[in-house]
Formats: sequence, C-alpha cells, structure tokens
Amino acid sequence: MFSELMNFLRACFRAKSDRHVHTGSNARGRQDGLLWYKDSGQHFNGEFSYGCGQANNLLEDQSQIESGSLSLNETGPYGTFIGVYDGHGGPETSRYVNNHLFQHLKRFTSEQHSMSVEVIRKAYQATEEGFLSQVTKQWPLKPQIAAVGSCCLVGVICGGTLYIANLGDSRAVLGRVMKATGEVLSIQLSAEHNVAIESVRQELHSLHPEDPQIVVLKHNVWRVKGLIQISRSIGDVYLKKAEFNREPLYAKFRLREPFKKPILSADPAISVHQLQPHDQFVIFASDGLWEHLSNQEAVDIVQNHPRSGSVRRLIKVALQEAAKKREMRYSDLKKIDRGVRRHFHDDITVIVVFLDSNLVSRASSVKCPSISVRGGGINLPHNTLAPYTTQMEVGST
Repeated sequence: MFSELMNFLRACFRAKSDRHVHTGSNARGRQDGLLWYKDSGQHFNGEFSYGCGQANNLLEDQSQIESGSLSLNETGPYGTFIGVYDGHGGPETSRYVNNHLFQHLKRFTSEQHSMSVEVIRKAYQATEEGFLSQVTKQWPLKPQIAAVGSCCLVGVICGGTLYIANLGDSRAVLGRVMKATGEVLSIQLSAEHNVAIESVRQELHSLHPEDPQIVVLKHNVWRVKGLIQISRSIGDVYLKKAEFNREPLYAKFRLREPFKKPILSADPAISVHQLQPHDQFVIFASDGLWEHLSNQEAVDIVQNHPRSGSVRRLIKVALQEAAKKREMRYSDLKKIDRGVRRHFHDDITVIVVFLDSNLVSRASSVKCPSISVRGGGINLPHNTLAPYTTQMEVGST
C-alpha cells in the first residue's frame, strides 16, 4: 500500500518540479533538487559550511552569514554574524528579518561603538516594530499576514566573544574538545521557547495567571491558546495585538475573547560566551534538523568528517532519518516535490561555523574583506505566483 502511495505522489508531483530545478555550481553555491548548499567558505573567524533542504512549496526558512564590519562605520568592530530564521504561516516574516535585522544591528553598533547584549536586543526590537508596521499597512488587503511569524536565532562573534540570541525553537550547539580525552562534546548554547518544554509552559502560566487556557494540549501536542507551539517570535501579530485578532482574519486564528496584553513575546533570550581554544565549531540550525538528530549526533557528524560539506552531510543524515521513520528509502524521499515533501520533514537550514582560535582571538578592530551569503531554495520561474524569489548573494569589498 505504501509503495502504491509513493508511486502516486511521484507521478503527480515530480514532473512538475523538475522543470524548475537546476543543478549547477558557481561562487554562489550549488543547487541539487531541493537542496541548496555551499560546502565551504571563509569568514572573519575561520571557515563555514552552509545549506538548506526545502520542504515547503515556498521556502519558509531564511538565513544569512555576514562577515566583516558589524557597524556602519569603517572603524569597526569586525566579526561574523549568523542568522537562521524559521518562518511559519508563510515566508513573509522570515524574509523581512533576513533583510532588516543585520542592518538594524549595524546601526545600533555604530551608535554604541561596540557590540553588546543591548545592541542585539535593540536590533530585535526594531525588527519586530518594523514588521508590525508592515502588517498594519497590509492588513486592509492582506489580513492573513497577521498570522505569519518567524523564529529568530542569531550568533555574533566579535573580539573573542560569542553572543547567542534566540526566539523560538531553532538551536545553536557548540562542539568542544575535552583536553583529557580528546572527545568532542556537544554544548547547547541557545534557550528554546517551545511549549513542549515544561519550563516554557510554566513561564506562560506565570505571565498569564488569569488565563487557565493559555497553554492547551491539543492532539497530544502542547500549543499556546491551542494555536502555536512557540512562545516567542518575530511577527505572529494576531497573538500580540488584539486589534489584529478579528475578522477578516481566518476564523481558526481568532480567539473567542479579546486579550489585554500580548500572548507571545519578541524579547530574545541572549547569552554571552567567551570562546576558548578548545571550542571547535558551532552548529546553527532550524528545528527541522533537530527533529531528527540529537545535539551529540550532529556534533559527531561534523567532527568525524572533513570540514567541507559538513552541512550537506548533516542534512542528508536528517533526511535519511525522516525517511526511516516513514518506512521508506532515502532515494524515494528525494523524489518527492516541495509542498508534498512537507508531510515528511520540515524545511532544514544549517550553518556550521568553524572557529580558528588564532583568528577568534584577534582584535575586533582588525579589518577584513566583507562577505554576505544568503541561503535560498528553488529558483521559481517568473510566471509563478510567488511574491519573492529567494536568492543567495555573495559580495566582496
């Protein structure tokens, strides 16, 4: 029965996608079916490997790595910025974050003349306010944008310090060599905001003591107001401002009773780490990867293979696990088109940032060439009803 279903899905969807997919190679990376990847590149503090596996019809994950100046001033500071933005309800919020968050960070760094937790928090706040402004403008013609949001995981490496900021359930994991044994251990650096975690449910209950239904178990999954699994995000304005939780928003998003204070938050959890020589690399990934791999499994895959192609290996192993869970072959899963593929796994975005201790320890005032890389999905033809074609850009100055 399962093989018959697979044959049907392939017959219906495969031919349609093949016209739009190209496999090629240039300075911008490669695309192979629904996988885009850049096996290796250089950043201010070492090397990186980067890629994304698409599942949705329109890629909802967005991501970037920016290396060079972290401010609008040529005087610095210099370093590396990593962003993974896992959208939900549509791609609009994650695309907005990809286009604006880093620019806000550079503006606030320029004003403060240094990198700090405050700079990162202000950049998140400005991005949230900017997207709210977009929702307000578009509401009369496109009210459903009020129900679009994005997780937002950011890493900033500057002057030997690693800042990790997060909203939602993407995750940053450090690979650290233990001197005594030579073993590489995984250390989770980000705090997640998913109500599957009991402490997150408790936090929501303490913030909303008047609402016993703030978190609801629905179809064996914990959800905020029975609607969404994450408690913090950019966007999702329908659960932050009551004036957007009404008609003509789809009924499934509308709450029975108006709320007086925001249900979801856009305040990131931020941590600061002084990098050590035995810190080898950091894996930044959307939850599409972590659904199928544990922290240690991911770290072992990176550690036990050459650096180049690290992300491609991680995504392949995750897809193999996704196929195994559905009792199918990896080769069959790869043939399923975007959109339908979402029934088998989520969009998966991964950036592995390798840390060269000699480069990490250098002053943040040292100039370096700029690099800007953005990961994207299938290049859709112009006549496709897609509001935006995701591209990956590389620039050097």
